[in-house]
Amino acid sequence: MPIVELTLNGEKREVEVEAGESLLDALRERLHVHSVKDGCAPQGQCGACATLIDGEVKTTCAMNAERAAGRAIVTLEGISKEERELMARAFASAAGVQCGFCIPGIALRTKHLLDKNPQPSRAEIAKALDGHLCRCTGYTKLIDAVELVAKARRGEPIPEPERDARVGKSFARYRAEDMVLGTRPYVSDLEREGMLHGALVFSPHARARVKSIDTSKARALPGVIAVATAADVPGERWYGILYKDWPGLVAIGEEVRCVGDVLAAIAAVDERTARRAAELVEVDYEVLPAVTDARDALKPDAPQVNPKHHNVLGHSIIRRGDVDAALAKSAHVVSGKWQTQRIEHLFLEPECALAEPLPGGKLGLYTQGQGIFDDRRQVAAYLGMAEDDVWVELTPSGGAFGGKEDMSVQAHAALLSRLTERPVRVKLRRDESVRMHPKRHPITLEYTVGCDTEGRLTAVRARLLGDSGAYASVGGKVLERAAGHSCGPYRVANVDVESTAVYTNNVPCGAMRGFGANQASFAIEGCLDMLAKKVGVDGWEMRARNLVEVGDVFCTGQVLEKSVGVRKTLEAVKDAYYAARAAGKAVGIACGVKNSGIGNGVSEWGKCRLVVEKDLTVSLYNGYTEMGQGLLTILAQFACEITGLPGEVFRPKVDATFALGCGQTTGSRATLFAGNAVVSAAKKLRAALDAGAKLSDLVGEVFAADVVIDDTTPLGADVPKPKTHTSFGWATQVCVLDDKGRVERMIAAHDVGRAVNPASCEGQIQGAVHMGLGYALTEELPCEDGMPVTSKLRDIGVLRARDMPECEVILVEDPEPEGPLGAKGVGEIGLVPTAGAVAGALEAYDGVRRYVLPMKDSPASKAMSVGHLKGDRSRWR
Repeated sequence: MPIVELTLNGEKREVEVEAGESLLDALRERLHVHSVKDGCAPQGQCGACATLIDGEVKTTCAMNAERAAGRAIVTLEGISKEERELMARAFASAAGVQCGFCIPGIALRTKHLLDKNPQPSRAEIAKALDGHLCRCTGYTKLIDAVELVAKARRGEPIPEPERDARVGKSFARYRAEDMVLGTRPYVSDLEREGMLHGALVFSPHARARVKSIDTSKARALPGVIAVATAADVPGERWYGILYKDWPGLVAIGEEVRCVGDVLAAIAAVDERTARRAAELVEVDYEVLPAVTDARDALKPDAPQVNPKHHNVLGHSIIRRGDVDAALAKSAHVVSGKWQTQRIEHLFLEPECALAEPLPGGKLGLYTQGQGIFDDRRQVAAYLGMAEDDVWVELTPSGGAFGGKEDMSVQAHAALLSRLTERPVRVKLRRDESVRMHPKRHPITLEYTVGCDTEGRLTAVRARLLGDSGAYASVGGKVLERAAGHSCGPYRVANVDVESTAVYTNNVPCGAMRGFGANQASFAIEGCLDMLAKKVGVDGWEMRARNLVEVGDVFCTGQVLEKSVGVRKTLEAVKDAYYAARAAGKAVGIACGVKNSGIGNGVSEWGKCRLVVEKDLTVSLYNGYTEMGQGLLTILAQFACEITGLPGEVFRPKVDATFALGCGQTTGSRATLFAGNAVVSAAKKLRAALDAGAKLSDLVGEVFAADVVIDDTTPLGADVPKPKTHTSFGWATQVCVLDDKGRVERMIAAHDVGRAVNPASCEGQIQGAVHMGLGYALTEELPCEDGMPVTSKLRDIGVLRARDMPECEVILVEDPEPEGPLGAKGVGEIGLVPTAGAVAGALEAYDGVRRYVLPMKDSPASKAMSVGHLKGDRSRWR
């Protein structure tokens, strides 16, 4: 193998590489430099792997390692201690860190930019960041952080990270400094002695019968330690969050049902060998006609896509009042058919899991999943083990947004570890990630809506059809939620809504930020705009006449009794809305609602254990996942507020030390329910302190709280007083276009209950608006014959820093009495009204009402630097 001589962080190094090996692999796997991350190899489009090479920023995943010979490479590990500390302090102070996966590359870019331009404008900073993708922040706080670094380098004072952890303070994110510098490990950064690397064999077909699997050539390849197929699974081969309808490995004689299906898993001495072996596995298929259109899946003669369930995965019905009579009496009636698209989550960290043998025949599992105890349950069943024999620990997650609820590679890593009795790490490439994990649902929405002469809504009839792909995931619940939110935050006496989720042979669809509410919002907001024109009022006034208040009935039949802050959010944007209109701008407005807590009759939990340790820190255990939303930080703030102890005392942890299974981190519920549990446990600790004990007296004590929420009712339940959800987030957003039809400014007013950490809350909303703008204008993941047409980041259409407009966030606090100290979830509501607001602004600009997402024919979309996907759209689904 070639030997490459280079200078790494000022030190002469020699590294043996394979022909064609990337510089990123050489840095990470051979030189053990982990501040450089793999987010999209070999595309070179996310910037996570950036280094300085001879003084210029280069992406290393697309660069052959042999080209680095004789060159000077600098990573974050190689810059001065003072610069490292400054970077960490500035990004933490600006709240410029969420999941953190992209930040080391951005920090290195910051150094390069400021070395050349000590006082860049915000536009220059955004342009410099064009090679970097951040899915979490919306870039605003990243630019703020770069400005702080620039000020400090010029000798100007900058604020320190906030250390006051009381509720209402912008307490610095837990371990933010470590994430900036890349020293807090993600799963793919973990290494073990004797560790093997895994690779998977995927189906190239959306539907085919597996006639045979020949692994002999793969097993014969030097360096291959094990090859696993379905025959090697000792336990329950099928798993799933709600239905066990997803095989971890497809067996001979069965059908593959999508291009994300796995036929074999290989463990080898390194990843390159494992991937070469995967290419040697020979599978003989009988290709069958695939069902790739949701309408076709409903036909009587359609083949059954999944053997565990008929093609109708879920059907939800909401009926109140007499819709026919109400529409007949309405002064104005509008109808339309809206279509939303499949969306790729594009979390920056691709799926990865590490499994290792533990003493006594047990197994350790390190996962980035959104519900680690669900992961443990499913992996234990897969291996035929007791759950208590599987130790599970959450490793920092580089983003999720719903896309890491379902199992991906956890079971494969675990199986290979059991077969080899060695640690095994399995990591997906970006193209594999795109074809494997569930996406946002494409939904067809047919609406008819009426109002009276004053513009007050009289009736809503809606029919929704969603493509859930080959496996259930939580697809039925997504369409159930879309139905429940189909009237938006508006008062409607007469409702007739049906939603249907169906199986197809497309890639699965499941949870993604918004969970059906944003699809429904796009349609109902369009109807309000259409009715406003008929009535002769503007968008703000139309919404003001219809918003729900305390005492009104929500779409599901639930009477709203508290924390309904949507009118406050509408009032908060009133002046800006009318000022922009007066200035001759094209303006759109939309309101939104999103449940906080799954509800619909599901029993939900918040669980916490506070353990006083020998070093006088307090371990804070909970069952929900930190994936960039700031959960661990705000849980520490709740504990600090109640106990009076400093924030740095608390050490948040998510692992199997205690049985704290709460299900998935989903439904904007972690703050609500985990927060309540932390408050309860903290009160017990506070009582002990108030009784005269010191922390040193309490070492080893465990202060526990399990909070159950079991008072919600199923959708459509025949009960006197339905309560489908514990709480709701509410919002109003305004979109302002410039004179060329480009998005100039977004204003987002959100009822958050109580802003536990205002900077973090603001950052969550800015990031959600960024995602919402991509949803409205540029993002899509169509499939052709069941295969995603692209896995390239720029084609998928996530906005870059230069595409992101100014985003003003207004935090409205209407306290939630069922929430911890008045708080409720805000993780999803931030993108619910965005597409509707943009569509309204575009119609104000060019007079065109748009019904299909993304709105690529619009000037706002054409102005963006991403999302220009080409192909024969007639073949896409």
